Amino acid sequence: MQTHYDVLIVGTGHGGAQAAIALRQQKFGGTVALVGDEPHLPYERPPLSKDYLSGEKTFERLQIRPSAFWEDRQVTLYLGKRVEAVEANAHMILLNDGTRLSYGSLIWAAGGRPRRLACAGAEAEGVHVVRTRDDVDRLMASLNRLRHIVVIGGGYIGLEAAAVLVKLGKRVTVIEAADRVLARVAGEPLSRFYEKEHRAHGVELRLGTQVEGLDVADHHVTGVRLVGGESIQADAVVVGIGIIPNVEPLLAAGAEGANGVEVDAYCRTSLPGILAIGDCALHANRYADGRVIRLESVQNANDQATIAAKTVSGALENYEAVPWFWSSQYDLRLQTIGLSTGHDQVVVRGDPATRAFTLIYLRHGQVIALDCVNTPKDYVQGRALVTEGLSLDAVMLADAGQPLKALVETARNAARVTVCLPNTQGNTSSPV
Repeated sequence: MQTHYDVLIVGTGHGGAQAAIALRQQKFGGTVALVGDEPHLPYERPPLSKDYLSGEKTFERLQIRPSAFWEDRQVTLYLGKRVEAVEANAHMILLNDGTRLSYGSLIWAAGGRPRRLACAGAEAEGVHVVRTRDDVDRLMASLNRLRHIVVIGGGYIGLEAAAVLVKLGKRVTVIEAADRVLARVAGEPLSRFYEKEHRAHGVELRLGTQVEGLDVADHHVTGVRLVGGESIQADAVVVGIGIIPNVEPLLAAGAEGANGVEVDAYCRTSLPGILAIGDCALHANRYADGRVIRLESVQNANDQATIAAKTVSGALENYEAVPWFWSSQYDLRLQTIGLSTGHDQVVVRGDPATRAFTLIYLRHGQVIALDCVNTPKDYVQGRALVTEGLSLDAVMLADAGQPLKALVETARNAARVTVCLPNTQGNTSSPV
């Protein structure tokens, strides 16, 4: 016997939960179900490496909605269930317990799983990742016994975990293969600023350093062995080296993709009736100069979820949302708008020594992204610089005494003048 749903959503993270919420907001009256491989109600992931790990927030405060909400909206939850296969032609999925669910539309929001170390000792006890509540619960349960923790990976997850762990009194070493932290996502001035901050708080940073393997005794990790022979003692290891998108069932069913599943502007995959959103969705992004990318962010998951709900409801709308991100480390609040990849100029606005400054990234003279450290006004006022692709002189952008909202108007006025200038053929206007 099988159960049919008009819309079946796989994944109970931000994307999946928001897709169900958006369907009901769109007045979709059909049957809706959420399938997730965790036993918990949908919850927020970003606080796991910050507020939850530090003990500042309980799990209940991370829940996206309480149980009664899903009941009231008539959204059926299949929790602790994993999708084994997608039968695209039959519009059906097979769960790990043998249950078959058929669908009218399928929204795939399965996210990704942590990338594991590919070395000896990687499966030992005491090796942790930070992706789910259960991951963090296992780490928290062992904290009282830990003195020295090695974090492998100098991205946001690794640095956020390091900031919390050192505040909890642990000795922390961060190992990063690149020559700076945040190398994939930020300019060098931001990397050097965070390196200085972490060192000031007692974190040891080992940059340009590769891991050869883990030392193990009695099935438990005891150290991290580096290329070159050095070994760093460790009571536990936290691995934060990216994710692998959970798309194998879709690819096996014939969906186009590789490191993710490809979707169009309406979040539709190449398979009929199947959409994909969030961390696992490969899409052409205007803020990445049109390149096909995956975006691992709450913003992307939520905004694509809304687009997918509209697609299912018949109200097609292109996905063109501006990317934004945030990170909290110590008393530093980083807010990012846009994507800095491909920039050819970085403007430092303000003095990093004050611990409140903004980096403005440009490509061919146009503003493409901002990293705002403890400068919320710049984040709010500078949004238009990114969304409108405005151009401004670097000296003007660097002047922290000039509010960005004033510079936005200056750039808009300059763009209007450019549009209205006559060209040499006598036309009344020239394209920008």
